[in-house]
Order: sequence, then structure tokens, then C-alpha cells
Amino acid sequence: MTTRRSRTAPAGLTREGIVGVAIRVADADGPAAVSMRRIAQELGVDPMSLYRHIGAKDGLLDLMTDTVVAGIERVGPGATWVETAREQMLAARRTMLRHPWTAEVIKARPEPTPAALRYVDTVLGILRGGGLSLELTHHALHALGSRILGFSQDLFDDGAADTPPEVAAAQAAALAPEMPWVAEMITGSAHEGALGGCDDDAEFVFSLDLILEGLERRRAAGR
Repeated sequence: MTTRRSRTAPAGLTREGIVGVAIRVADADGPAAVSMRRIAQELGVDPMSLYRHIGAKDGLLDLMTDTVVAGIERVGPGATWVETAREQMLAARRTMLRHPWTAEVIKARPEPTPAALRYVDTVLGILRGGGLSLELTHHALHALGSRILGFSQDLFDDGAADTPPEVAAAQAAALAPEMPWVAEMITGSAHEGALGGCDDDAEFVFSLDLILEGLERRRAAGR
């Protein structure tokens, strides 16, 4: 007589443990590698036992994102609200760089997770505590966008950083007759000499500073 496999979760299996393993898998191989079968293999358990703790895969991705965002360091107050906000968002960026898949998952989710809302509340507290009006803080939330969580979504994917200079030059020459300004940008972009070789960290800091400085001027002017 055969016995039915027990649906009871193995002793010691916890939601936190499952999420921790899933995060390690995503860090190593990306979010597409996260599956109930893969996580169960890593833990040495029956895949069905995972559902009792975390539900479907979408629920697991939410829990993973929540755990990562909850781990963002909360910085102490700086000399000015601008300095504090800057350091807080750079702390978020450090976390996102350790778990680069998180930004992709956040962008795909229609609603923020509880940890994301708590983190946004922290940033809003910095802005309001710095003297920004409710209206200006609302504008700031839109202007900063995903930079609040340490990443930004560019207009185009600039992942072609390995394009040889001679190839970039040929592309620019072909575009120049009809799109001279695009051609100029391809050949003249600063960091690596060709569009696509940009330093993402430098661009993140530049745009963050630009927005925060503009918000401070508005606050100081009482606008």
C-alpha cells in the first residue's frame, strides 16, 4: 500500500527562510530563475510545502521585494534636509545595486508593498521636516519618482557600453544627415565617448542633485 505524501510543512521551514533563499537565487540568476521548484530544491523540500507559507510566485516576489526594501538603511539627519534626502536615496541605491533584480520587480507591480510605503513615508518625513510645503512635497514625489527607491528608468536602454568606438562612430555618421543632434550625442557623450557607455551611478547622482537643488530653491523662495 502506498502512503500519501504529507502536505504538512517540514519542521523548521519558515516564510523568512523561503524568502531568504529566493533572494539569493534572484541575486545570482535574476528573478526569472525564482520558481517554486527551484526554491524547493535549494531547501530540500516538496514544492507543495512552500505554498502553505507564501502562496503563488507573485506573492513570493512581493515578499522578496518587501524584504529588500525593508533592509534599506535609514540615515541620520544631515546638516540640511537636502543632504539627508540625498544620503537616504543613495542608501537606497546601494541596496538596489546589491539586489539589482528588485527594480525590475518593483516596476512590474501595480501597487507598492508595505515596506515600500513605509520607506516612502520616511522620505516624505525628511522633505516635510526640511520645510517643504505639502504641495511642494507632492511635486517632489513625482519629480523624484523611482529615485526615491534608488533607481531610475531611462528613456532608452543604454546597456550597449561595449560598443567599439569605431562602430559608434559609423552609427553616428549614418545618422548625421537626418538626425544631427542624435549623432552628436552618440559621439560626444562624456563617460565612455559613446552613447551607451554612461556611468549609471554618476547619472543617478547628477539627476538627484539637480532635483533636490531645485526643490530647495523653491522652498527658500516660498513657492
